[in-house]
Amino acid sequence: MTTAIIGAGVMGETLLSGLLRAGVPKSELLIADRRIERSAEVTKEHGVANGTNQEVSANADTVVLVVKPQDMAIVLDEIKDSLRPGTLVVSLAAGITTGFMEDLLPAKTPVIRVMPNTPALVDQGMAAISSGTNSTEEHLVTVETLLRSVGQVVRVPEKYQDAVTAISGSGPAYIFYVVEAMIEGGVMLGLPRDVANELVLQTVYGAATMLRETNEHPTVLREQVTSPGGTTVAALRQFDDFKVRAAFLSAMEAARDRSKELGMQ
Repeated sequence: MTTAIIGAGVMGETLLSGLLRAGVPKSELLIADRRIERSAEVTKEHGVANGTNQEVSANADTVVLVVKPQDMAIVLDEIKDSLRPGTLVVSLAAGITTGFMEDLLPAKTPVIRVMPNTPALVDQGMAAISSGTNSTEEHLVTVETLLRSVGQVVRVPEKYQDAVTAISGSGPAYIFYVVEAMIEGGVMLGLPRDVANELVLQTVYGAATMLRETNEHPTVLREQVTSPGGTTVAALRQFDDFKVRAAFLSAMEAARDRSKELGMQ
């Protein structure tokens, strides 16, 4: 089974390196990018063959499109005549629906839509996948196997994909934003920046580990830290006064709406 990855940017190379770490032979992987020098760099780094979009598509059982949403129609038009019957086409582009891909590809082409996220860089990614009209259980399993090389995978009905984009797709940026603010807060309170950085990173890592390993609801864990009349409740009151929760909800709605817009464009 040969997999071609079209798009050698950060996420494309992340998936490629994850597959190699998972033991996929180099001979079963192909890479392509509109920037010829970029695909040559990836070939030199990882030892996999490269080619044009049409060339790698013609020699693959699965074609993974890791391109910008606004470039998707162009790429689909480029590869549509190169695909062999039954080739699975997978999109990692925000907002691009399976119906959009099916309309531009040969009839009966199986397609699957994926929303990944950047923690895949450290094999801790979270991806949600949705099947198209012509994809089967076997196709879903194929994509799950590919993506588990860089993290976790869940199946969702496609109608949820814009919400997934707003939560896990864009979510790492929200966490980085909060971490950045907490570090700046530590510096404001007089801590050396390196100390503030270490305190915040370990706190976030520890809190996430507690959520994962205890299976407790976040409200329960928050209440365990929040003593009546204590420091934590004083801080949380400020969050409520500044409507931080409402801001998060509005931000995720905006991200969902933008995902829809990208698909419509």
